[in-house]
Amino acid sequence: MTDPANAPFRASVASYMRALQDEICSGLEALEREHGSTASFHEDLWQREGGGGGRTRVLANGAVIEKGGVNYSEVDGEFSEEFAAQVPGSGREFWASGVSLVLHPQNPHVPTVHANFRHLEHGDRAWFGGGADLTPYYFHAEDKDHFHATWREVCAEHPKVADYPAWSDWCDRYFHLPHRGERRGVGGIFFDYLWVSSADPDHREQVFAFVRDAGRRFLAAYVPIVNRRIGTPWTPAQRYWQELRRGRYVEFNLVYDRGTIFGLKTGGRTESILMSLPPRVRFDYGAEPDPDSPEAQLLRELRRPPPLASHERQQ
Repeated sequence: MTDPANAPFRASVASYMRALQDEICSGLEALEREHGSTASFHEDLWQREGGGGGRTRVLANGAVIEKGGVNYSEVDGEFSEEFAAQVPGSGREFWASGVSLVLHPQNPHVPTVHANFRHLEHGDRAWFGGGADLTPYYFHAEDKDHFHATWREVCAEHPKVADYPAWSDWCDRYFHLPHRGERRGVGGIFFDYLWVSSADPDHREQVFAFVRDAGRRFLAAYVPIVNRRIGTPWTPAQRYWQELRRGRYVEFNLVYDRGTIFGLKTGGRTESILMSLPPRVRFDYGAEPDPDSPEAQLLRELRRPPPLASHERQQ
């Protein structure tokens, strides 16, 4: 079973995750104010039948964000036998806490963004996971460079536990739709199974320190991109393209996303799990842009094959 001696550490993790949700929501509401909107987050408190609960916060119809959610959760209970066998660790008891967010902008020139930071204990194993990725509708190399530079810097500040090159590659492989031959976006970082143990509190604190710093960099990674693009005029045709590309986002989240699968498999709150889906989306048959268009430029970037995993490179 999960170790009761870990209770103080779990409390510290949950406290940080709540504070991170507050910080990000405050920063996004300030961003809306800067662009003339009074939109704010609506909070929905919920309890999970099997144990624990969370705070779902959703902002809709802002000047910047058409629909955005920033979720905090702390849940515990038992996995099903089937799901427990798929998750590292022993037995069926688990505890998890984290923050997950998705922001879908109004302006097609502003990218969608996703981030999450989480801690999970399952029997004799405990680890952190998370990351952030950027999903533009129009490709701008400087936006990609800024987003990646933020995560590269925070990883460099924690060299004993963080690995930007490996995690950037992992992000490109993870957020990939093999049935489309496309990456969902232009990447960022993705990490999982960043193991910690109560038997080595120094290492556990080093990992947690990295996760804390990474979470606090989210606004610095995204807000400058928003401010760079928010004033760009857009047309109905560009809105159409945004809604078409949002369809790829939906496909990934419903078919491959680990967070969606974990939430549904553990009896999570459906509305909170699916708040990541965009409000307006299209699934038009066989839609392809003109080969010389800005839309086609994005597809050339997304259709580059994802990097090989390290073990594949060695074969």
